[in-house]
Amino acid sequence: MKRFKITLFLFASLLLTVSCDKDFAEINQDPNNPTSLPSHLLLPNVIRVAQNQLNTTFVGGDMGSCWSQQFAKVQYNDEARYIPRQSVIASVWSTFYADVISDASSMYNLAEAEGNNNMMAIALTIQAHGYATLTDMYGDIPFSEAINADTTGNIAPKYDAQADVYTGIIAMLNTANGLYGSGDIDATSDIMYHGDASKWQKFTNSINFRALMRISAKVSVGSDLQALVNAGNMFSSNDDEAKLIYLSSSPNANPLFESVVFGTRGEWKVNSEIVDIMAASNDPRLPVIAQLQEDGIYRGKPSGLVNVPSIDYNYTNVSAIGTFYLAAEAPGYYMSNSQLQFLMAEAAQKGYISGSASDYYDAGMTASFAANNGTDGSVYMAANTLSGSNALSQIGNEMWKALYAQGVESWTEQRRTGYPVLSPALQAELSQIPSRYNYPNIESSINAANYSAAVASQGADNLTTPLWWMN
Repeated sequence: MKRFKITLFLFASLLLTVSCDKDFAEINQDPNNPTSLPSHLLLPNVIRVAQNQLNTTFVGGDMGSCWSQQFAKVQYNDEARYIPRQSVIASVWSTFYADVISDASSMYNLAEAEGNNNMMAIALTIQAHGYATLTDMYGDIPFSEAINADTTGNIAPKYDAQADVYTGIIAMLNTANGLYGSGDIDATSDIMYHGDASKWQKFTNSINFRALMRISAKVSVGSDLQALVNAGNMFSSNDDEAKLIYLSSSPNANPLFESVVFGTRGEWKVNSEIVDIMAASNDPRLPVIAQLQEDGIYRGKPSGLVNVPSIDYNYTNVSAIGTFYLAAEAPGYYMSNSQLQFLMAEAAQKGYISGSASDYYDAGMTASFAANNGTDGSVYMAANTLSGSNALSQIGNEMWKALYAQGVESWTEQRRTGYPVLSPALQAELSQIPSRYNYPNIESSINAANYSAAVASQGADNLTTPLWWMN
């Protein structure tokens, strides 16, 4: 009897074990944490994270618009005097690598598994933009080994020379352009173009044109630029431009609104450089980019100065940033149509592409006036036609104005073109406007050998070391 009970118990246990094993995998799958996901679900975050980083007042404001002398500060003025916060510099580096480039790479892999060529193209375009942003800020950066750490165990990627990074960026964009044509783009996830692959392709080709122009002083790019022009698949209106339209309330509003209006941080004001330039030429965009100060005039503050606020420059006697640019729903730009048109004007003026530099220049100004709350620019444009002897300075100055509040890009183009001609900030810590960000402090410890090699190749890790495309 005892032996029978033991046998019965073992048999019941066996049945229970078999029963529990059946469908075990299905039972233990967490529906809220799938092992795979559609590629499009990564798209809204990478779009938004990149723009939030570039448009924050601590990056686009302090180390962008202040350095290009479009913004100035009447308090907390260290960054405008070229003393950046190392925590912000580290945040830019980590955000673009971990949250933009890496996630866009994962999006590419998922799209490839789906056979979705359009999403693969978008993922490559976002990666290319992320790398271009980083190399234009820092110079030599990890590129060829940058996103392999998870698969190879390499947590200390080498730094690639900026020339090689740009070669890779342009190759990515060319590959992306060839992929467009098949595959769904979820309109809800696509918070920039709402599923329109044709507009994504125009963006891909437009930033390719920008990348080629950025290196045009170092590399012969005329044939590549002309090929893009001949294909005709770039921005042709402001409806095409790559921009994120923010929402009407915090925490989904434009970061400039979030800080200055919602956060009541009114120390960001308008720089005297842009106010004086626009006032001298009766530029009708001035009331859009600036507000009247307490005496009813447009008055900017020069860059720098240690002791502010002061009697001379304070919260009320310096013009605030225009309400149009402080709107919650003001866009965050990847690239504007006006910038493309001015780059094409420059390329035509230099003989890189065919076509009329004057026509491209006029198209750039028309696009800029339209983007500035639909301002009527006809009188200004008639009085400021493109002149042969001053053409490049006119193009550079107008592009700088068109890039108002696109801080990192306005600083980058001023570094590249030299226009407008700017003097360093008053009472600054450096004798020249910064050429780059220094590398995050942690790089010299966790990636010491590659960091040291980059410094040996590029030059001292300071703010005034010129980038390759600047030399």
